[in-house]
Amino acid sequence: MQAMNIGIAGGGVGGLTAAIALRRAGHEVTVYEQAKQWMRVGADINLTPNVVRALDGLGGGIGARIRAEGAQPTYRISRDWDTNAETSRLGMGNIAETQYGAPQVTIHRADLLAALAAEFPGERVLFAKRMATLTQDAQGVTLTFEDGSSARHDLVVGADGIHSRVRAALFGEEKPRFTGVVSYRAVVPTERVKDVPEIEAFTKWWGPNAHTQIVTFPLNQGRETFVFATTGQPDWTEESWTSEGDVHELRAAYQDFHAEPRKLLEACDSVLKSALYEREPLTRWGVGTVTLLGDACHPMLPFMAQGAGMAIEDAVVLGRALTEAATRPQAQKGLQVYEDARRERTARIQIGSRGNQWMKGPGNADWVYGYDAWNTPLA
Repeated sequence: MQAMNIGIAGGGVGGLTAAIALRRAGHEVTVYEQAKQWMRVGADINLTPNVVRALDGLGGGIGARIRAEGAQPTYRISRDWDTNAETSRLGMGNIAETQYGAPQVTIHRADLLAALAAEFPGERVLFAKRMATLTQDAQGVTLTFEDGSSARHDLVVGADGIHSRVRAALFGEEKPRFTGVVSYRAVVPTERVKDVPEIEAFTKWWGPNAHTQIVTFPLNQGRETFVFATTGQPDWTEESWTSEGDVHELRAAYQDFHAEPRKLLEACDSVLKSALYEREPLTRWGVGTVTLLGDACHPMLPFMAQGAGMAIEDAVVLGRALTEAATRPQAQKGLQVYEDARRERTARIQIGSRGNQWMKGPGNADWVYGYDAWNTPLA
């Protein structure tokens, strides 16, 4: 097979996973990341069994490394916000390993990025490359960057997030929608909250309305505990991974919750705060030999914990769809196969995340957790 020369705009979780999958498929890949370097910023990530299985299939040491760096919750539990009554419970850990072929792993985004970066040649990741323009012709795609440089590729993947410049180049400017919901994130030593029952589980306390909740799960092999809370706040619109919040405001927002989840908030010394944005599902993801992946085409609210997971699944299916592609016509066909295989699932999860009813009560999680990106049928 003649390798294609592929450029990926965006060196986050989706972009790096796609780079590994496409290189595994035999292609030459270059990643362009707008940051000057990878930094330890961002949220902690819930990798559900469908996502861990997708990462396992990439080979190398990725699966082993995320297990070593992260934690494996014992259960996924839903509880009522004021009575603390349990409303659903799913077995994770060894139970998920048996049922789905992989456990749930909870890990910091930076640790996941490090595991991915270790499996892709560092010299093929170019930093401080913020895309300025994208043009394509019958022979390929040209990217220009704000530093004045340019690059030519047979195919380009836009994995550059919710504010994707590749998406804007393809379909025009369209701002994401502020949902009126803000999130609070904190990490505390587990020793401080060890008296919270089943602190080793993933637990979600469902609030009095659709977007008020508190979630907790273990990190760093259980040594730390992640606290994630959301609530309506339509007058605060700052979207940032690093904006400081106010722990007193955090505690006040959930003062009517049961004492058990409030113990988590009392343990927080500091908190980060971010407004949540989303977009509508796209009816198409690409033009010619340019396509989108992850948040660039289906940004979603975090209420099904599938944002990073959908980008990782996208990357695996994209690599499969382009395994035999060596020419521009073959690449265009492969990109359509990729899109057709992924669009319905990601749209369903986008809408489901917006509605925020996923596993509030007893239900079957197989359609999400049982998905196998390596073996799902391709047209």
